[in-house]
Amino acid sequence: MTNNDVLRRIRYTFDFSDSKMIALFALADHKVTRDQISDWLKKDDDLTFQECSDTELAIFLNGLIIDKRGKKEGPQPEPEQRLTNNIIFRKLRIALNLQAEDILEIMKLTDMLISKHELSALFRRPDHKHFRKCKDQILRNFLQGMQLKYRTDI
Repeated sequence: MTNNDVLRRIRYTFDFSDSKMIALFALADHKVTRDQISDWLKKDDDLTFQECSDTELAIFLNGLIIDKRGKKEGPQPEPEQRLTNNIIFRKLRIALNLQAEDILEIMKLTDMLISKHELSALFRRPDHKHFRKCKDQILRNFLQGMQLKYRTDI
């Protein structure tokens, strides 16, 4: 999945306006313009489409965490330079304060059944022997399940 896909799906799921998107970036101490947001959300074949970088998506997800959970004490985490599906999934889990059971319920909404052990492997450190890469299909189904759970007008 591309960063732009993730950004579009999160925006749609929570029905964020352009102003809210700008505010989420601002919570992570990053200034973006309405034009930048608009260009990131356009279809890939649009002439003014801009690719959302890993760092920009990480900043947005950090802002979402701060918005949903509050700002933590001390220095704020630096945005990752390189994002993986595992990191995106973990940041969404933190932002929405989800436990393993909650995630399994969300996944069940899309008819994707994974075990608790498979799920925990996705959140391990990459150097752990039981670490498992999060494939696009798992992240896509999780984002789809989030839409079904959090989007009230579907």
